[in-house]
Amino acid sequence: MITSAQISDINQHTIDEHHWSFDYLSTRLTSQGLIVEDIIASLNEFQIAIPSWALGTGGTRFGRFPGGGEPSSLEQKIGDVGILHLLNASSGAISLHIPWDIPKDADSIRNLAASYNLKFDAVNSNTFLDQQGQKYSYKFGSLCDVDQQVRKAAIDHNKEVIDHGIALGSKAITVWLADGSSFPGQNNFREALERTYTSLADIYDHLPDDWTMFIEYKPYEPNFYSMVIPDWGTSHLLANKLGPKALTLVDLGHHLPNTNIEQIVAILMMQNKLGGFHFNDSKYGDDDITTGCIKPYQLFLIFNELIDGMENTNNPPLSWMIDVSHNLKDPLEDLIQSTEAIKIAFAQALCIDTPALKEAQSNSDVSKAQQILQNAFRTDVRPLLAESRLRQEAAIDPLDAFRKLGIRKSLIDTRGVDSIATGL
Repeated sequence: MITSAQISDINQHTIDEHHWSFDYLSTRLTSQGLIVEDIIASLNEFQIAIPSWALGTGGTRFGRFPGGGEPSSLEQKIGDVGILHLLNASSGAISLHIPWDIPKDADSIRNLAASYNLKFDAVNSNTFLDQQGQKYSYKFGSLCDVDQQVRKAAIDHNKEVIDHGIALGSKAITVWLADGSSFPGQNNFREALERTYTSLADIYDHLPDDWTMFIEYKPYEPNFYSMVIPDWGTSHLLANKLGPKALTLVDLGHHLPNTNIEQIVAILMMQNKLGGFHFNDSKYGDDDITTGCIKPYQLFLIFNELIDGMENTNNPPLSWMIDVSHNLKDPLEDLIQSTEAIKIAFAQALCIDTPALKEAQSNSDVSKAQQILQNAFRTDVRPLLAESRLRQEAAIDPLDAFRKLGIRKSLIDTRGVDSIATGL
């Protein structure tokens, strides 16, 4: 639908302004002892997986307002991620949600993804919804359910998801459970967790040697009295019991208000048990809105801990994924903005004067430590991201290019105004 040549033509309108901004920032950062080329190299390598369920308009239990041109097949979803990657050079992977996106021909799907220079990140199982024709219901739980037949159905589904992932070249499965209780007395907490562990162990045994299981957690919703895996500690407990191939996955929206997520990141990396992220943002709960639109400083502080952990621990390589639901925005525009916000926080954290911060910490100089962090956070690093994209033949301003190229209109013309993506 679009070409690098078209993107290059759009870049020419702002390239002089970009060069001025980049040269100014480079001079400033170099004077601070930072190596600009190292930062750009890190940005070039940083890829964020796009979830297949986020390519359509989101909604709430009150309604959904699709905007047209949404992908109605896995092939179209891969095409949309290909568009994003061509625009921002940072969306080089897609994370599938099964059974919404079961590949009918794995070889064909792998070849299609490769044609867009895409890989397959973690595959995601779904035991929070009953599928059409499903014999055993997940109404009262899946891996924790008191009915052994329900648990077996959920276990078999997760194994099937792994098999699909193997065929596509994925190396991980993400398990998020809606299991819990809405009323006191509904579940025996200990027994529910024991059943969950036993079920996860069965799935874990199905993993290939080079695969990883990401265990996600959530304090509430859809159950509001208890969740079987309510927090990072319970996820970490299960991951430790399961073995080295099991890790904790952090979703930024899956915490109670005012939780210190950056400290959780540091603790998990100290234990070499952080698997990856679902990036989003929130004001009140698990809002799943555009990453960085509410709490950009928190995102920056998280990346400060991530960079420290990646350099000073033996934590496995991390998996980066977006997990957003766009109720009002164009889904592709929202994903462009979320990706930009994540990379801005990453670049800002790379601009921290780490030796000076270590010295301030060793002297208990609280004011100086705060100043060092906030100096990096207040640095406008967008020219670094733009330069990284420009060198990879992507757009200086992806959102501007998306609109000037009329991509949404083209998608509507091709797919129709009533085309609605599968998923949530």
